Amino acid sequence: MNNLPIRYKLIVLFMLISILPSIGLGFLISWTSDKIIERQVSENTLQLIAKVNKSLEFYVSNLQNMTYLISFNSDVRQFLEKNTLDSGKEYEIHKFLQGFTTLHTEVAGILIMNQAGNYISNELYARTDKSLTEEAWYQEAVRSNGLFKVVGRPAGRNITSHVNYRDDEVISVVRAILDPDTQQLMGVVLVDLKLRVIAETAKDVRLGKTGYLMVIDDKGENIYAPKHPLIKSVSADWFGDGEAASGNISKKINGERLQLIYQKSPFTGWTTVGVFSTRESALEVREINFYLISFVFIVCLLGIAASLNLSLTIARPIIQLKSLMQRAESGDLTSRYHGGRMDEIGLLGRSFNAMIEQIGKLLHLTELQARQKRETEFRALQANIKPHFLYNTLDTIQWMARKQGVEDVAVLVDSLSKLFRIGLSKGSDIISLSDEMEHIQSYLKIQKTRYKDKLSYSIDIDPYIGSYWVLKLILQPLVENAIYHGIKERRGPGHIWIEAKRSGNKLVLKVTDDGKGIAPETLAELRSNLEEGFKEGAEEHGVTEKERSGYGLMNVQARIRLTFGPDYGLSIDSAEGSGTTVTIVHPVVDREMRLEKWGQGI
Repeated sequence: MNNLPIRYKLIVLFMLISILPSIGLGFLISWTSDKIIERQVSENTLQLIAKVNKSLEFYVSNLQNMTYLISFNSDVRQFLEKNTLDSGKEYEIHKFLQGFTTLHTEVAGILIMNQAGNYISNELYARTDKSLTEEAWYQEAVRSNGLFKVVGRPAGRNITSHVNYRDDEVISVVRAILDPDTQQLMGVVLVDLKLRVIAETAKDVRLGKTGYLMVIDDKGENIYAPKHPLIKSVSADWFGDGEAASGNISKKINGERLQLIYQKSPFTGWTTVGVFSTRESALEVREINFYLISFVFIVCLLGIAASLNLSLTIARPIIQLKSLMQRAESGDLTSRYHGGRMDEIGLLGRSFNAMIEQIGKLLHLTELQARQKRETEFRALQANIKPHFLYNTLDTIQWMARKQGVEDVAVLVDSLSKLFRIGLSKGSDIISLSDEMEHIQSYLKIQKTRYKDKLSYSIDIDPYIGSYWVLKLILQPLVENAIYHGIKERRGPGHIWIEAKRSGNKLVLKVTDDGKGIAPETLAELRSNLEEGFKEGAEEHGVTEKERSGYGLMNVQARIRLTFGPDYGLSIDSAEGSGTTVTIVHPVVDREMRLEKWGQGI
């Protein structure tokens, strides 16, 4: 491919760009639409199931409220406590229960039974003389200890009704009534719910053409199922555990793949299941795939035609530009592109013309800079005479002072000479740590001469780190601040401690004074300036004396971070009246690193 002409490369490229993405897009849309349809079916079905569950919970909640209202009735409580009632009271209870069945037509019957086995009901009665306390529903209510319980279909119980409902036509709920003081069992309330209300709630919901809803209890037994279901029964083991389990599963039953979307009601304990065939959603997906394949086919035909035309349109001016560049490469800087195109090719041609003109200007500028460099080197050689003259003059003054016996003047001149020598450092920006310490010691000697007993200092440097290299003049601004804003402002003599040690791959330099300290608001402002950077040219914009006093710190911070990055720099700790500590974190720079980054010219 690398050796083919650009026209053929463009043809292949355009065909790949038009055909492969179209095919990939087709597969992606097909897969996405399949997932979206599946998700929408699941979401819509879950919404329908949630509404059905809400309706079922409403009916069961009414039954629960009935059991509470019945247990609060004074005549009922008297029956439960005394086990027997006169005919007048019993008639009142019958009327009371008849009111519930009249208002709530979904109620098939209500039965109230005490511990002795006596009961009162408006519709229900025992089939035989056998005690109803031995019934499973009664024992279930006792075990629930006063909590409302849905027991499901009343299979094989010793109770019937005047209407003679079958066991598969009602759902039973029970609740034990406890004494509020002793929590002892007083009796049980049984309520039968007509199954038709559940059927009416679920049967009107259709899922596609053949799908439907069914309701099962926590044991997997059908509460409701349509007359001609796709699946006769559903096992509770198919669904997830939990009080509010919901999900989507797929099962192959009798050779047909069925989709089961379910949601369990935490209140009733019933699971509502949507059942439908996966073929119904597959039909919609196949229709979408047909349109996608048609679209991809048309795009491929158009892409082939467009690739032939575009390749020819783009290749011709590129070949022309190639010939112009070959002429410029051979040294002919007079060649120019001529064309009125406004597209990228025309822009490239005009950029080529500008490049040729710029190359000519740069060649002229290079010659001019070469002459200026030679003149600058000559002036630099002359300027080197001045520092040497300054050193020789200071040495002469020092020798004359010692000869005259003025030792303090000799020491002062010697310190000043070292200060200048190390400060100039032959123009280098980096010096050894031992030279930096010698420089700051010379500075402190000069200040000691001025302040005498007002100022004392101590320098503690690890002897093994003196050969490491640091940026020059990073300690002098810190010591100057310590003197002028710390020691000078305190009453009595002050002391400055200078420490240097290595910590891992870092050098830690500290300047500590026992001076006046820094006020909290000023300290916060200094720290903020150290992090955000000091504005250039602050002196020309009317800054306060407080801002100007921190300029040396900002200068040191800027030089360290510009050279080594944001992981290094200054930090300040101070308490008003207790002194200040400024810490410099500097990378360890040994001889090899120094030569690699700064070279030999230092």
